[in-house]
Amino acid sequence: MRSIVCMGPGHLAYQEINAPLPKDGFSIIQIKCIGICGTDLHAYEGTQPYFSYPRILGHELSGVIFQTNNKQFREGVAVTVLPYFNCGYCIACRSGKPNCCAELNVCGVHSDGGMVEYLQVPDESLVQNNGLSFEELALVEPLAIGAHAVRRAEIKKGEFVLVVGAGPIGLGTIEFARIAGAQVIAMDVEEKRLHFCLDKLGVQFVINPSKTNVVQELKTLTQGDMPITVIDATGNLNAINDSFQYIAQGGRYVLVGLQKQPLLVNHPEFHKREATLMSSRNATIIDFAHVMDCMKKKLIQPTTYITHRVGFEEMVEQFTGWLNPASGIIKAMVYM
Repeated sequence: MRSIVCMGPGHLAYQEINAPLPKDGFSIIQIKCIGICGTDLHAYEGTQPYFSYPRILGHELSGVIFQTNNKQFREGVAVTVLPYFNCGYCIACRSGKPNCCAELNVCGVHSDGGMVEYLQVPDESLVQNNGLSFEELALVEPLAIGAHAVRRAEIKKGEFVLVVGAGPIGLGTIEFARIAGAQVIAMDVEEKRLHFCLDKLGVQFVINPSKTNVVQELKTLTQGDMPITVIDATGNLNAINDSFQYIAQGGRYVLVGLQKQPLLVNHPEFHKREATLMSSRNATIIDFAHVMDCMKKKLIQPTTYITHRVGFEEMVEQFTGWLNPASGIIKAMVYM
């Protein structure tokens, strides 16, 4: 079958590989749509933490069941995949946090992913389609990342929430903070993305840190309080470190973006706020269900994120262009 393999930084290649064979406890999916995310782009750049090559990328997936012994599903049914394969017995799994399993295997990161015609996944990773299209199903996973971060932050109605980074993960975070009733402030250095937030997501407040004094702007917007929750969706070390100064007294800082290097924290400033620092890793089936419910209720219009659509045969040629912010990319979708 056809596959696309990231052989190393800067090198994608088409390869013919063996199709998966039926195996107890696993189902085979015929892939239909693959969303391209920051993890895929960072892997190509060589900047993705905890990554090894060669690797078949792709974990934002939709498809139809080709073969299964799972009694809750049948062949030919459209599904998406919870791509965080967990052990089921470590302390995180026993505590209801399989998204941060001690032996976590993320499809397309730690093991080969969905840029293939047929993908074998654990039976328990299958997620019912809930009447959604293949495009919508492939967007559930990236949106669930933001939904999980918002759930971690325990955002309350009316609170000011600053989301730093308006890429696909940041946009999803913005959407679910809005759905939770927050007053959302979006921050990014790309004007096109800030306009998208205003025009498509109904965000009230946007900040471009390259054009203004962020602290002063936040004080003005929040009547001097500063945001009670700050969520980083950049993974950029400077942005992460800078954002510690944006937290309100008693506030929360949630790291969604991942950075290889140590963080720099002004301890007295952080301590005097009695602030809470937390990470948000992946998502759970609870977050998937919430995202799909919001899609069904039209609280979110996920296909507006898709700015680039390409066939599988075009993907390698187009991929490098998606690294350039001038391309206007928000979400690229690849079709089998």
